[in-house]
Amino acid sequence: MGRILVLMCLLSIIPITSSFAAETEDHIQSIIIEVEGDPNEHKEYVQTHYPSVEVVAVYTKLFNGIALQGEDQALDRMQSLDFVKNIHTVQTYEATEQTTTLEAAADPNAVFPAELNTTGYTGEGVKVGVIDTGIDYEHPDLQKNYQKGYDLVDLDDDPMETTSQQGIPTLHGSHVAGIIAADGDMKGVAPDADIYAYRALGPGGQGTSIQVIAAMEQAVEDGVDVMNLSLGNNVNGPDYPTSVAVNKAAQLGVAVVIANGNNGPGDWTVGSPATANKAMSVGASSPKQEIPFLYERWEDKKIEITPMAGSIPWDLNTFYDLVDAETTKDLDGKIALFQRGSIPFTEKARLAQEKGARAVVIYNKDEGAFQGMIDNKQQHIKIPVVSISKVDGEWLVDKLKDKQKVSLETHYQTKQQSIAEFSSRGPVTVNWNIKPDILAPGTSILSTVPGGYQVLQGTSMAAPHVAGAIALLKEAKPDWTNQQIYGALKTTAVQMKDGNKQLVQPIIQGMGLIKPQEAMETETILYDPQLAFGQITDYSQSKRENIVIENTTNETQTYRFNVPYKQAGYSWKLPTSFTLEPKEKKKVPIELKVTSPQLKTGVHQGWITLERKGKTYRLPYLFVNQSADNPKAMGFEFTLKPFSKEEFTYRLYLTEPTKRVEVDLYNPDTLMFERNLMTKEALDTGVNEGQIDKKKVGKSGHYLAIITIQLANGKYESYETMIAIP
Repeated sequence: MGRILVLMCLLSIIPITSSFAAETEDHIQSIIIEVEGDPNEHKEYVQTHYPSVEVVAVYTKLFNGIALQGEDQALDRMQSLDFVKNIHTVQTYEATEQTTTLEAAADPNAVFPAELNTTGYTGEGVKVGVIDTGIDYEHPDLQKNYQKGYDLVDLDDDPMETTSQQGIPTLHGSHVAGIIAADGDMKGVAPDADIYAYRALGPGGQGTSIQVIAAMEQAVEDGVDVMNLSLGNNVNGPDYPTSVAVNKAAQLGVAVVIANGNNGPGDWTVGSPATANKAMSVGASSPKQEIPFLYERWEDKKIEITPMAGSIPWDLNTFYDLVDAETTKDLDGKIALFQRGSIPFTEKARLAQEKGARAVVIYNKDEGAFQGMIDNKQQHIKIPVVSISKVDGEWLVDKLKDKQKVSLETHYQTKQQSIAEFSSRGPVTVNWNIKPDILAPGTSILSTVPGGYQVLQGTSMAAPHVAGAIALLKEAKPDWTNQQIYGALKTTAVQMKDGNKQLVQPIIQGMGLIKPQEAMETETILYDPQLAFGQITDYSQSKRENIVIENTTNETQTYRFNVPYKQAGYSWKLPTSFTLEPKEKKKVPIELKVTSPQLKTGVHQGWITLERKGKTYRLPYLFVNQSADNPKAMGFEFTLKPFSKEEFTYRLYLTEPTKRVEVDLYNPDTLMFERNLMTKEALDTGVNEGQIDKKKVGKSGHYLAIITIQLANGKYESYETMIAIP
């Protein structure tokens, strides 16, 4: 959903298979089914012939379906109806994510959403739909702006966040809503915008694509102007069902903003629905920060620390002795070192605090760094809690085992504005589009949560900054279309550079960091400025993309492309100069010619420069020469078919046609081969799904599934995932 764990926003968008049927204590289930034909006719049929089943909602705009409630046995009969297209398990979506008072702002690195708004506008009169975990509409900073909502998990009109009495509590949607339009002690980007909340993700922040699509449809029905989806999965494809629904919502006039995902820094990590062509997909930027780290002076050892979500800031200002809290009882006035294990982080912190520890450091048991979370609201942890890597933790433990005294001091390093490492990268498979579209602040974001405020980070926090910015633009420019608003935000975005002063790649930053004030005042709008030329398959091939440019001023403007130097393997055909009359829009052709053998195989990307009267605009471009290292198979799901004990369903997304697909099961502990689960021949690009009889599945248990595909060219690719057979 990655480096950022389930305690982060977008919660690392980890895919988990599950049924979308949610059973309550009295065995009443709520389900949403897809149907063939007219859903309204099927509603009448169900009401007439199945009076014990309640039809809760009908969906016709983004997909054909009906929402039903009833007891298990009554709903079981639905699968025999000939108009039922699908009652199937689908890719699970998780909130793409720490509770405190506004004192959390004492963190010197905390980012306040209102800082983005320097415009004088407030989003007044603009309706923003939040598709998420619901919101705490009783929060004093959200109360005034909350208008209405719907719960697609329980199928009622109460979109409150999940409470501890209902399951694993949630806070994600409230944080997102606060970034957009909090209006109290804390201010959002657009504090006068109206909030419409849709609970598509239930306990623990999990939901299904059907619930997400149904929530989007309800938002369209309610007439929202902007829709924010800080959620996603790991399927990098443009035609996954939620991406298709996003495009339909956009065609109906809704501006749709989606978090790009937290699976960075690898390429090809953006997931659906951020892969949608018509979505405004958002990556996360990180502001300039003073970052603390631990320093062992005698061996000149620097130890990076990652604050736990929910922890107070790390503010130690002198030497402190470090002790192994697993073997030492005397923690008074010391830094307590723990290894990550089965005991919750909060419990470790509570025990250390009771013994007088000054701070807690938890080192990873696996490779790399991690970010955990502590429940500060419940346990009142008043000492800082951080995590460190396995390597650094083991180095400290070895020092302590040698009976050496280890004293650590806190130093600070300045981290310049950058792109968050966790922010997912593009491009999109199949159509090779550049994603993200844009960047917004996504680290150390302070916002509302049930019972108070909290600092979170992730692309889940970046997306609502953009949703708020669109609300500002809709108020300021009521006659602008969504395409003009998108174009203005992209045109005026600031491209970010790396440590070597070079532009960061387009698939990492899109058009760059948004600037709402500049977008309102722009004299030029570039429509769809990301140039995706697709795949080059011939020896020599020309590709052409048209870009629409609008002069928003009352004066004639002249533009000039800086034609790039001819490079080995490809060249450009660009108009050197052209003029736009006042308020004129013009389509401008951009042609790329590629001689394939002269270039390396794979993704090629860069920037084209357009100039106007001292103003420079950069257009990112991308093409794929012959083939790329993109994943060929993703999103394998395997679960028991709803209402059935004899049949399983599977789903697999493929990015190109395949001759053969094999799914083999291995023991996850010993990695010994167990058996073949399924073999399929000649599958197509996109979603492939079907059923397997229980007798062919084999014994229950948890397995490592290795999915091996043979491509049309005869090459083999594989990937692995965990599955559970009940």
